[in-house]
Amino acid sequence: MKRSSKSHAGTSGATKQSSTGFAGAVSLLISALREIFDEASYIRFLNRRQLASSREAYAAFLLEHEGTMARRPRCC
Repeated sequence: MKRSSKSHAGTSGATKQSSTGFAGAVSLLISALREIFDEASYIRFLNRRQLASSREAYAAFLLEHEGTMARRPRCC
């Protein structure tokens, strides 16, 4: 008597989908945290200015970022 491999194929596909969904959720969470803590904006700053990450580059980023944040209107 041969067992059909079809009964096992469905479970591995579901596992792949759930792990892909989980990985996507983790990736989204990490991206959100990077935005919240300004890491993503620092990377964009480095790319825009074509700089390598350094103390001087971060100091320039902070000066630019402070100026941007000070100009934003505050609500309430």
